[in-house]
Amino acid sequence: MGQFKRAAFYTLGCKLNFAETSTIARGIVDYGYARVEFDQPAEIYVINTCSVTENSDKKCKQLVKKALQTNPNGKVIIVGCYAQLKPQEISEIPGVSLVLGANEKFNVKDYLEKLESANQEKIVANEIKTTRTFVPGYSIGDRTRSFLKVQDGCDYFCSFCTIPLARGRSRSANVQDTIRQAKELANKETKEVVLTGVNIGDYGREYNESFLDLIKELDKIKGIERFRISSIEPNLLHDEIIEFVAKSQRFVPHFHIPLQSGSDALLQNMRRRYNSDLYRNRIQKIIDLMPNCSIGADVIVGFPGETDELFQTTFDFINELPVSYLHVFTYSERNNTTAVRMENSVPMATRKLRSKMLRILSEKKKRAFYESNVGLNEKVLLEGEESEGLMYGFTNNYIKIQTPFNPLMANQTVAVEMMGINKSGNMNCKFINQVVEQNVIVK
Repeated sequence: MGQFKRAAFYTLGCKLNFAETSTIARGIVDYGYARVEFDQPAEIYVINTCSVTENSDKKCKQLVKKALQTNPNGKVIIVGCYAQLKPQEISEIPGVSLVLGANEKFNVKDYLEKLESANQEKIVANEIKTTRTFVPGYSIGDRTRSFLKVQDGCDYFCSFCTIPLARGRSRSANVQDTIRQAKELANKETKEVVLTGVNIGDYGREYNESFLDLIKELDKIKGIERFRISSIEPNLLHDEIIEFVAKSQRFVPHFHIPLQSGSDALLQNMRRRYNSDLYRNRIQKIIDLMPNCSIGADVIVGFPGETDELFQTTFDFINELPVSYLHVFTYSERNNTTAVRMENSVPMATRKLRSKMLRILSEKKKRAFYESNVGLNEKVLLEGEESEGLMYGFTNNYIKIQTPFNPLMANQTVAVEMMGINKSGNMNCKFINQVVEQNVIVK
């Protein structure tokens, strides 16, 4: 391999994808490539795709075009969920040199020399049912926050979802191996670790271990100030997990719990493994133990059979719950799912209107949660990036703080009093017992 080879990477989709892109990139850098930004000339461009919505597919095509505009001789490699689901379709995008499936994407470097000599097959993607190996990984960039992959795949086969077809069966490492990965992050001065996966509550089944076993051991690791649980299914968020987080010094009071619908009839048609009563009970348990906890929810609007009445049921259900924000998804038909064959399709204009209504509700929920925290003291982890003279960070309970930029404060955890919401929708703050003196943070 010649000298001065460069590789650029772009990630679409979820936190899990970011963890995997970072892992893939480290392997290519170890192989001898220099990592550069995606808008810079490179010999290799790796695009890690998502396929949750049609927009993700379109974005992939735009990125291929952008890469080749930067370097017309560059080789474009597509990995990720879209690559596993539609490898032939992707291979026909002008400029794509290689498509790697779920099992092959972690071995990109094994294909590079053949790619340079034009002897490499264009598609290397085995059937997803052959994908059984769990490949650990984590994102690393700035030292503030890292996404730690603890689980992959899903056994649930919800009627709207292609993830099991893109990522395969649920699998994970054992607790001992996962702790080893977390300790690597601790040694890299990472202050916050976000636990990610497709269905993390399913962690450890193949080893007769559990997600609760994992977080109990993670809580003992020195050097990492806080752990954040990304998204966990309500039927797998057991009382013992909530109780442990409530007592923990490192696991922060923040949960993201997919809802999808407030209608039990639609939940059943979606093949979700809970009903609205179970969901309500989980939320109430959290608030009873952690009144100031931030709770996010995923919602799908426009699922087949969602009448005006059933949508109103969902809207009212969410409105009454003490959730802090929503991730709203407009239902889109996906091949090879059960839902695509269901009757009573909702017109797209109606889907978009309902999405808008829930996004407005989300903004109201978020503002009400922020307002309930004004005047309280919290710890905030400040990030290092500067934007128009400002820097940002998040409190333990996921409130976004805004303050004038000070490089000495980057990657520092500080105590603040929350002063009020500004016009950007972020929280202004006042530092408590905090001064900066001779390039040293004094607490």
